[in-house]
Amino acid sequence: MATTSPRPPASRLPSNPEKSRPSVFWPLAAIVIPLTGLFAKIEIIDGHKLPREGAYVLAPTHSTEFDPLIVAVAVWRMGRAPRFMAKESLFKVPVLGWALRATGMVPVARSSSAAAARQTIEQSEVLVEHGRGVIVYPEGTLTRDPDLWPMRGKTGAVRLALADGIPLIPMAHWGAQDILPRYGKLSFWPLRRPVKVIVGDPVDISEFGAGNAQPAALVAGTDRLMNALAQLLSQLRGEPAPEKRWNPAEHGQRETGRLEP
Repeated sequence: MATTSPRPPASRLPSNPEKSRPSVFWPLAAIVIPLTGLFAKIEIIDGHKLPREGAYVLAPTHSTEFDPLIVAVAVWRMGRAPRFMAKESLFKVPVLGWALRATGMVPVARSSSAAAARQTIEQSEVLVEHGRGVIVYPEGTLTRDPDLWPMRGKTGAVRLALADGIPLIPMAHWGAQDILPRYGKLSFWPLRRPVKVIVGDPVDISEFGAGNAQPAALVAGTDRLMNALAQLLSQLRGEPAPEKRWNPAEHGQRETGRLEP
C-alpha cells in the first residue's frame, strides 16, 4: 500500500467525484493495486501537490517498464483516476481499444505535425471540460541516460498544457528499477521493495504563451520541465543531477523503441 507524506488533513482536501463514483477503474484497481503491492511498497511525498480536482497534465520520469504501474497506483492513491496518453493505433485493437476508451485514455496522433497539433487542442479542451487529468511521459520512451536520469524531452506534455492553460505537474520516482531493470527481467524477491514517489510544484510555462506552437518556445518549456524532473529525482536519490540532459542523437541512439545494448 502507498503512504502519503506530508499531506494536509483530510478535512482540507475537497472530495473528488472522479474517483468516488463507480467506473471501469474500480475493478481494474481491485486487481492492479494488490498485484503492484506485492512488488512495491510505495511512499508518496508531497502528494497534495497533485490537483484534487480539475484538469492537469502529469509528467513523470520513465526508467523502467514497471513505471506505469507505480504511477497509476500512486495517482489512484492521491485521489485521481490515472489516464495515460496511448498510441492511436492501440484504440483500434479489439477489446483493448474498448478498455482504453472506457477508461478515458487519450490517443496520440502520429500521422503529421498538423494532425498532432489539432488533436492536442481537442484533447486539452476535453480535459478542461470534464476536469480530467492525463499522464504524459515527456521523454516518450524509457530514458537512454546510462545512470537513469531524465534525458532530453519531447514537447508533447508542454504542448498539451499550453493549449488550454492546464497545470503541468512534474513527478519523479525511484526504486522501480530494482523491481524491473530497464529492459531487464522482473525480480520476484525480495517482495515489497521500497519505491519513493515525489510530486513537484506546477512548472510555470506561461511565458511561452497559450497555444504557442513555435518550436523554440515548446523546446524551452520542455527543458524547464525536464530540469524540474531532474531536481525532484535528485532529492530522491540524494545526489546532484547532471547539468546537461542526455541527448540520444549525440550518442548514436534512436529516440524511440527498445534501446539496443
